[in-house]
Amino acid sequence: METGTVTTVETTTTARTATMQAVVLTTPGKAELRNVPMPEPREGEVRIKLEGSGVCASNIPVWEGRHWFSYPIPAGNPGHEGWGVVDKLGKGVEGIEEGERVACLSYNAYAQYDIAKADEVVKLPASLDGKPFPGEPLGCAMNIFKRSDIQKGQKVAIVGAGFLGALLVQLCKSAGAEVIAVSKREFSLETATNAGADYLVPMDDHYKIIKRVTEITDNKLCERVIEVTGKEWPLNLSIELTAERGKLIVAGFHQDGMRQVNVQMLNWRGIDMISAHERDPQQYLQGMRDAITAIENGQMDPFPLFTHSFLLEKAQEAFSHLTGRPDGFIKALIINE
Repeated sequence: METGTVTTVETTTTARTATMQAVVLTTPGKAELRNVPMPEPREGEVRIKLEGSGVCASNIPVWEGRHWFSYPIPAGNPGHEGWGVVDKLGKGVEGIEEGERVACLSYNAYAQYDIAKADEVVKLPASLDGKPFPGEPLGCAMNIFKRSDIQKGQKVAIVGAGFLGALLVQLCKSAGAEVIAVSKREFSLETATNAGADYLVPMDDHYKIIKRVTEITDNKLCERVIEVTGKEWPLNLSIELTAERGKLIVAGFHQDGMRQVNVQMLNWRGIDMISAHERDPQQYLQGMRDAITAIENGQMDPFPLFTHSFLLEKAQEAFSHLTGRPDGFIKALIINE
């Protein structure tokens, strides 16, 4: 896989007013920085001068390549974790002012500017001034936490301790639960410790993991298990870690086709299996608002988890880190200067 900085051609001052820079995935494993037309907000939309965007694990298939994708991918796509400052209003927009700092639901955020519907932005408070706020994944964490119905004193296993898993460790601890973090990477387990996990279990051997969780829970297993990997084996492992009448919350993004799932155990134990993904934009926005409140209240602290930042022209390296996950990597941001 090729890495490195992409060189762009300087434009005149006049041209800069009509164009912007955006990342384009030209082929699998190849990102280029291009000058593209500046987007203009239509009725009911706003344009956002982006400060940055988070890099999401859901980008991996389009970065690696799948037969159902067509290249080049539209400029700025699949960036969807943007935040920045409103710089232009479309016709009929009310309740938002130019210059306000916001997080948004948008879909071409690996760029200097992006467009969002006016009712799909969340204003950021002064308490977040100067801080990165990729609203979509933070809202996702809050929505998963809400769907998980965590109660004080419960034993909760979180299978997969990356960015989302670490946030969920924090949130479950804030609710008074006892948290078991299960993860492959040693650094992820260290991150789970810093997030407050009570027990760490390496994700190595299926039966050793079950035995260890059984010991921790005095043979009762876990009232709640949150699966955050998006892989088949950890999903079935999560079923086996869930107690009778417990809840298995599927937070992993299962995007590579069919899964074979142990329905017999789900049925025998009377497990509620909940897909915690949301599709209603307003639910995502509420999750973002809840994330702001959780940060202000000290229930969640995402900032130490933003371990790597890359300028827009270094997007190739950001994607390489996302797939390679070098030691010390949890979450990357692509930042505009």
